[in-house]
Amino acid sequence: MNTDNNDKVTITIGKPEALILFELLADFHSDPVLKFRDNAERLALVRLHGALQSTLVEPFSKDYSKFINDARNHLLKQWGTVQE
Repeated sequence: MNTDNNDKVTITIGKPEALILFELLADFHSDPVLKFRDNAERLALVRLHGALQSTLVEPFSKDYSKFINDARNHLLKQWGTVQE
């Protein structure tokens, strides 16, 4: 996986989804457990997943598990822990 910081993905979601996701993630930042208050949060995540699915090509690759492992390790290095 190319871990160049210039690798970017642009997705488009609706303003309602963005607001709901912002609130959900703000709560998650202070308490790292996802707790859904209602189906609006679930729907916002489903729509985010759909936006990612229509943007990314890696999920359809035969090397998807390698892409996931590399991405996970890249992010864990940024957090300060690397999964063995």
